[in-house]
Amino acid sequence: MPQVVRSRIGAPHGPSPATPLPHRFRSLADREAVEVLHRAARVLVASLPALTDRLVEALYAQEPGYRAAIDSGRAEVWQEVHHSLRHNVGSLIQPREFRESAHRTSRWIGEIRAEQGVPLDAVLHAFRMGGAMVWQDLVDETARRDPDDVRLLVHVAADVWNFVDEHCGIVADAYRQAERRLSWRRENRQRLMVAALLDGTARIADLAEAAAMLGLPEQGRYAVLAVAGAPCGPGVAARPPLALPAAPVLWHPGPDAEFAVLPLAGTPGELSVLAAALDVPAGARAGIGSAVEGLAALGDARRLAETALRACPASGGTVLLDEHLPDALVVSSPALAEALADRVLGPLDRLDPADRDVIVETLTVWLDADGSAQRAGARLYCHRNTVLNRLRRFEQLTGRCLTRPRDAVEVSLALAARRLLGG
Repeated sequence: MPQVVRSRIGAPHGPSPATPLPHRFRSLADREAVEVLHRAARVLVASLPALTDRLVEALYAQEPGYRAAIDSGRAEVWQEVHHSLRHNVGSLIQPREFRESAHRTSRWIGEIRAEQGVPLDAVLHAFRMGGAMVWQDLVDETARRDPDDVRLLVHVAADVWNFVDEHCGIVADAYRQAERRLSWRRENRQRLMVAALLDGTARIADLAEAAAMLGLPEQGRYAVLAVAGAPCGPGVAARPPLALPAAPVLWHPGPDAEFAVLPLAGTPGELSVLAAALDVPAGARAGIGSAVEGLAALGDARRLAETALRACPASGGTVLLDEHLPDALVVSSPALAEALADRVLGPLDRLDPADRDVIVETLTVWLDADGSAQRAGARLYCHRNTVLNRLRRFEQLTGRCLTRPRDAVEVSLALAARRLLGG
């Protein structure tokens, strides 16, 4: 403020406006100063259109944040500035009558500028520019009428600038509240859009808008990750503590699992690399579905991820669907899988549980060792002949032949069903 005055007239002598004089020295000067202020402010009210023109031009020249708004709607900005000046200058003359309306105007400006994306610093700069221009016009008008009265304005300078600061605070508070509302609306719209995509209920006509909103290509390549049993932080952006690729990942909470939309680059083995690098917390389960093409297929990708999650052992770990398709078949049709398990493994249930468990463990390890009795024996800490004897006993009890491909497939699926579905 003092710099504005010094650029046009000499700086007044005496104490700084920010340091008020003791009351016994100020009372008479204050009354005279208020009268001088009112006289000058009435002239400003009469010339508000010209003052508004000058302020809009100054904003365009000095505040880049306002240029786009002025270019797209100069008349709208002019009306906004005029409305603010009318109430704020009026408050200098009749504070009781104009105070609340001036506050409402400042709050409205803060809200509308937040909605338009004008930076808060630019809005506050505009208010201070307006305050400086009003103060300079008050000084100029007073100097024109009676130069000796300019010294009296020193007594009200602090009040004028406190008024400007007060309205900057009102604007900033309204702007931030509006920003929080807008942020919540954006997050809520994003959450609803991601939910619709993962549910497969998004309309084809909305895909372009969804791509723009989420910052994802409409025809990109995607997979979905489902995580259960991992602790999540509070808030909308809560997510399991997992190391994921650098590409933007969208998380969405579900009733039984957290889902992440994974944009893919399309490189060979990309999902295998991701699954191997995924650091899942102890006891948590993660399932990665097969890759799909386009946002429209995210509903399928979610279902594939849920299938992979169901194929994950109860003890935890990560399952990549493409590498566990037989297990996926089992969990995709539990009733049929249980029927197959009962038919193939049912005869073992007549054995003593300990005896049965030994045969099932031997059979499982032998299959994992690609049918090698030697490697299976090493893992079980027994001789290969012991492994072969247990396998022959299984064949005798069940009537299955492990060298027959069809029987081997059924046995493998039956074991997977018992492991994944229980029983």
